[in-house]
Amino acid sequence: MNSLNKPVSYHIWTVGCQMNKADSGKVESVFSKWGLQPVSDPGSADVIVLNSCVVRKKAENRVLSKLGDLRALKKKNPGVAILLTGCLVDSQVGELRHQFPHVDLFFGPGRISDLMDWSRTNGLFGGTGSSGEAPSESSTSAYVNVIEGCDNFCSYCIVPYRRGREKSRPKEDILCEVTELARRGVREITLLGQNIDSYGHDLPQTTDLADLLREVNGADGLDRIRFLTSHPKDMKLKLINAISCLDKVCEHINLPVQSGSDEILRSMRRGYSASQYLELIGLIRKSISGVALSTDVIVGYPGETEKQFLETFNLLEQVRFDTVHVAAYSHRPGTWAAVNLKDEVPLEVKKERLNRIEDFQKNVSLEINRKLEGEVLQVLVERKAGEKWMGRTRTDKLVFFQSATGNFSGNIVSVKINRAGPWSLTGELAEEDCIAAA
Repeated sequence: MNSLNKPVSYHIWTVGCQMNKADSGKVESVFSKWGLQPVSDPGSADVIVLNSCVVRKKAENRVLSKLGDLRALKKKNPGVAILLTGCLVDSQVGELRHQFPHVDLFFGPGRISDLMDWSRTNGLFGGTGSSGEAPSESSTSAYVNVIEGCDNFCSYCIVPYRRGREKSRPKEDILCEVTELARRGVREITLLGQNIDSYGHDLPQTTDLADLLREVNGADGLDRIRFLTSHPKDMKLKLINAISCLDKVCEHINLPVQSGSDEILRSMRRGYSASQYLELIGLIRKSISGVALSTDVIVGYPGETEKQFLETFNLLEQVRFDTVHVAAYSHRPGTWAAVNLKDEVPLEVKKERLNRIEDFQKNVSLEINRKLEGEVLQVLVERKAGEKWMGRTRTDKLVFFQSATGNFSGNIVSVKINRAGPWSLTGELAEEDCIAAA
């Protein structure tokens, strides 16, 4: 182990959802307060943290591949500390230790206190710090976890078994973190939860996500608020009205439908029908002017027929989402579907259905984005990507623009859109911002 007198470097590798990214940010915050230095090359790090995801088989395979690479690294450099967190870490830690003996610590999703205790006990590094602190480095945007876990137990999903039941953070803690992030220069925050619409139901005081949004909306220095991920059965009119009337809450909602077939939705244990979902979409569009909608879809769920797939395709045609994230079903050991259903849809059929949706959505996204050509949009600039600046609109459209002068990182600028593609927009600074940058 490294002594406390030796400078310690670390590398964090993260795969998966925004919750994992937020957890990695808190690890970085603790490491930073303890004087550790980040490095981009894991081969030169004293401490390597893998933040894992097993929601899809593809993500799990990436994690297992990375663990294999680190086994060889550990053999060359026995002094390196390898730590594994995220959804690969479940209650069967003994089995993980047997499978990955080169890993020094396994700690569950969000269990930063376990990391801190282990670090102090082993003399790797030490100091003060809180497992709930905001990331110490300032940036344009940041994630804030507000509710952990999920009570829904959808048939295909491993998350409740790895992240546990729903547990909301006290509103005061969230507001304290948001205030500190804004003080450090963060302009946009995204509130996170596996089922964020359930926020507050388990707290002693009566509160919900709409109440939380109203309070966060009052944070000084903050310009934009987003939230992920909503569940159709839990999105209520009160929340929709809050999005509509709060000036900092962005007009963008991710509302996973997963399937347009009522039979599949029942098997998935989603708790709503296709018609109820469409009714909710109608209410959202009626209430929130200019709202952009994204969704998630699973194709090839056990037993999915061509007719049932076409019901999903028809729903996508009817709604015309701004963005569709589509994935082929894969068994997740321990879920209800994996135990009770046979993964019988052939892989080639899954791929064909996935490609049909992706091809369709590419055209829809392009048509929607082309309507923005000639418009002047407000863009929160995140960073420079090559020769261009990159940022996002309130509706989560990715925008690129070029400028020879000025540093626009962290600023909101007006960009006139010249060209639209399915995945991004390209434009030029509006006249007033060109003058300001000169």
